[in-house]
Amino acid sequence: MGHLSSMFNGLARSFSIRKGKSIGNGDGREAAEAMAKEAKKNDLILRSSGFVSVDGSKNFASVFSKRGEKGVNQDSFIVWEEFGCQEDMMFCGIFDGHGPWGHFVAKKVREWMPSSLLCHWQETLAQTSLDPDIDLESDKKHQRFNMWKHSYIKTCAAVDQELEQHRKIDTFHSGTTASTIVRQGEFIFVANVGDSRAVLAATSDDGDLVPVQLTVDFKPNLPEECERILQCKGRVFCLEDEPRVHRIWLPDEESPGLAMSRAFGDYCIKDFGLISVPEVTQRHITSKDQFVVLATDGVWDVISNQEAVQIVSSTADRAKAAKRLVESAAHAWKRKRKGIAMDDISAICLFLQSSPHTQEISHVSTPK
Repeated sequence: MGHLSSMFNGLARSFSIRKGKSIGNGDGREAAEAMAKEAKKNDLILRSSGFVSVDGSKNFASVFSKRGEKGVNQDSFIVWEEFGCQEDMMFCGIFDGHGPWGHFVAKKVREWMPSSLLCHWQETLAQTSLDPDIDLESDKKHQRFNMWKHSYIKTCAAVDQELEQHRKIDTFHSGTTASTIVRQGEFIFVANVGDSRAVLAATSDDGDLVPVQLTVDFKPNLPEECERILQCKGRVFCLEDEPRVHRIWLPDEESPGLAMSRAFGDYCIKDFGLISVPEVTQRHITSKDQFVVLATDGVWDVISNQEAVQIVSSTADRAKAAKRLVESAAHAWKRKRKGIAMDDISAICLFLQSSPHTQEISHVSTPK
């Protein structure tokens, strides 16, 4: 079973060492949460504006968030280096909350998703390793992707169900998007729920840096999304003062008017077409792939994919790349959206190639 088998053995040892017993479903969840606590203690998890870089790792992540003009910052994010105690793995996630309790929902999904994903991935890896009908050596790439896709789908369903049962947060009229990336060696796995976006910067054959959009902005007017919503008796239309913004509505009420077709929470409209099922994709990283920008729609509403790639690539100091992109978006809001309250703006810039200058991990807290 090669690399996958050794990976499972190493992960299983990590889980067992932390719990001192064999892995069961409950133990797996507890062990994953214990890993998160240990990673945070060792400064491998970043949840505030700053940057993450570990000696010997190809990964370098720059993170920045700026509060908009609508109240509390409802964006949350996380970068977890050595995800699951695996030296070649990293988790990045960005979450854009909405509704009265949106900031609490975004933080809860940020808290639960990495550990839940780690637990489900460990379980899937164990089941796959023990299945005599699966030949891991014959198609490693395909099997690896299937394991992550299966793990992500189970994770999103579990997180959404847990949110619904949460007694202290009102998730009936509040929710969050979630766009996440797992880097595992020379592969990245992207899972998207909502309208945040991941864009890769890749070097073309003629040497230019070009954007490659890795995710779909799940808006209610997309044909497949709209069809599902209408089949579930939901409605999709624009308000007169927002002719280009399609929203999802209840059958008989002018509510809630969500501008995305997939989200966690928002249980008032979950029976009418809104879903939390992620789109999961993978990409094999080559030397031409330079960095990925993971950002909320506060960036993409005013900055194009090409502009984002140009801004990040022209920033000499990688640690300041996300801040420069966010500040550029803030200026663009003032220029392009006069009279409209600026949205919260957050971005993670994940650099995929080694930098000649190595730096230690740094956490730089900034006002939200």
